[in-house]
Amino acid sequence: MTITIRAMSSSDFSAWRTLFIGYLDFYQTEIPEGVIATTFERLIDPDHSQQNAFLAIVNDVPVGLVHFIYHPHNWKKEDVCYLQDLFVAAKVRKSGVGEALIRAVYDAADANGTPSVYWMTQEFNYKARSLYDRVATHTPFIKYAR
Repeated sequence: MTITIRAMSSSDFSAWRTLFIGYLDFYQTEIPEGVIATTFERLIDPDHSQQNAFLAIVNDVPVGLVHFIYHPHNWKKEDVCYLQDLFVAAKVRKSGVGEALIRAVYDAADANGTPSVYWMTQEFNYKARSLYDRVATHTPFIKYAR
């Protein structure tokens, strides 16, 4: 299976939306259609360079997505990269798509001069965590939110 990772374009909305809704369903959440549309527009806008996205393509079909955000960090001179969303369609999981998407973010961050990439996942996400444990270091931080 050949996996191609590429940036999104305006023609990708329908396929991206299907994958993004799958991601939201996995986390048992919904967001308004207006937020979905705004998110897509930001992800493809070259003037909005802090928010980025890649699609994974197999046999000309988008099968995965990753969203990542560059932002300043008070402990570093360089920006850091937050890998916010990662989703792979069930039919191609365990085939290398998730790792290819993560490595594409690593490459983009390196090209941007952003050596630090981090993300969060829920504790119950054991299948994805087995991948994350291979490609990154598990940290002891705990997330709090308002």
